[in-house]
Order: sequence, then structure tokens, then C-alpha cells
Amino acid sequence: MGLSLLAGCTAFENLLDEKEVLIGTQHATKTAVPQMADYDMDWNVFFEKEPDDGEDVAAAEDDTEDPANEEEPAEEEKTEEPEESAEPEAIPVVANPGAMNVMVNKFWSLPEGYRPADLIKPNVLFSFGDENSDRSKLRAEAAESLEIMFNVAKGEGIELYARSGFRSYETQEAIFKNEVATFGYEQAVLYVALPGTSEHQTGLAMDITAKSVGLELVEAFEGTAEGKWLAANAHHYGFILRYPKGKTNITGYAFEPWHFRYVGVDVAGEIYTKGLTFEEYMGDVREF
Repeated sequence: MGLSLLAGCTAFENLLDEKEVLIGTQHATKTAVPQMADYDMDWNVFFEKEPDDGEDVAAAEDDTEDPANEEEPAEEEKTEEPEESAEPEAIPVVANPGAMNVMVNKFWSLPEGYRPADLIKPNVLFSFGDENSDRSKLRAEAAESLEIMFNVAKGEGIELYARSGFRSYETQEAIFKNEVATFGYEQAVLYVALPGTSEHQTGLAMDITAKSVGLELVEAFEGTAEGKWLAANAHHYGFILRYPKGKTNITGYAFEPWHFRYVGVDVAGEIYTKGLTFEEYMGDVREF
């Protein structure tokens, strides 16, 4: 649910290759895939706080005609405001990172360096071809269910493509920093999850696309035959549409018709039937 937000979710197609470059369209079309003009830039320099010149601004008690003293405080506020918003508070860590119903969002994060031990590559079509990389993997139970879902869809004339599965903390960190550099912090957190809070790191989320939208991750996927099939049938295979339309105030992420999260058939069925978000099902709603 993709920043997928992330909870919310940005595709990172080529970050895992030595010559990788993120691809996709900009947020003007509400896609969670940022374009990367220069991925090799020095992020430490980008996030480094402006040096303090060490000068103290003294308030003039009797002389109110000095324009320098009047303007300096306003200028100081202007440069410090963005720095405050770019430093999020510490997020609590979940106690059950390996559970199928683990909830990771803007209020709950995974343990530092968490990586599931049972990641495997499902036998499905991928938008990036046949490569054995992290983005092609899911946890075993989710991968097996994805295979079944894709095969059933194919039998009904629906051809689906997996595009973005597991994502490490380091990859998510690079994506988030790039998003901030490209769109600014406030826009970034609507579409891309902070490092450690991405559902992709659980190994239970997959971004799904189709040729009808050029194998991209865009809102237009909602109106395609493939998008409609997934929205109506994914719960039969244990997957939920993680970031539904009109629920940003609960999930914290913009609508992502491509982001599906495995929670198991029983839980997915209840969430679908009752029209809930995962937060509502888990009883942990903190509206934005």
C-alpha cells in the first residue's frame, strides 16, 4: 500500500541489480513508483543539516528601524521548519514479525534487519522477466497461494504479472530517500513507507500488474479486467487489497489497486466480506 506509503509501496524494480534504476511514472498519476534521475547521489550530503553560522541575533530594544534584526528571525524559521518534519519519531517494533497477520504500518515497524527465513520464488509471470532476486520472492505460504491465484486467473482469461515482492530494509531506505529528494518529505510519506515499516519487508506483500497498463503500477489498473478480477477474487487465496480507495485516513497511504497482502484465507475472507481495512480488522485504528 503504496510514500504504498507504504503501507504504502513503491516499486523498486532494479535496485537489487548492480546497474539498477527505479522505473515508473510520477505521482501525478498516483503511482507509487518514483523516477530516479541520479540514484548514485550522496544521500548523506542531501540530508545533512545546514551549518550554523554561530551568530546570535540580538533584539534591539530601542532601535526598531534596523531591518536586519527584523528579518533574521523569520529567515531562521523558514530554514528550520523542513528539518523538523524530516525527523520522524521512533516507531514501536512489533513483537510477532513472523506471524501471517503481523500488522506493519506507520505506527508499527519490523525489528532492525528483519528478513524472513522462508523466502522463495513463486512460479508466476514477472514484469521483469525470469530473475532470481529478492523482488521475485515471498514467504513460502504466500508464494504458494500466489501461484494458485495466478493459475486460476489465467484459466479465466486473466493474465497477471508480479512486479515487486520482498524488499529489504536497505532497499526501502534507498527508495524513501530518493522519494524525498524528488517530491519532498510530505509527498514521500503518502506513497512510500519509512524503512522498517514496509509490508514488502514482511515477505507477505506483492505488487501485481498487467500488460493492459504497460506492466506499471498505476491507479488505472483499478478499471482493467485484471484489476477488477483481483479486487473481487484475491481474498479466496488469502490476499487483501491493502490500501483501498477512500481509506487513506485509516491506512495512511494513497489508494494502491496493485498492492496485495497475504493474511490467510480466513482473515482475508472476513476483511473482504465486511469491507474492512487491515487496521480495522486488527482493532488498531488511528485516523490521520
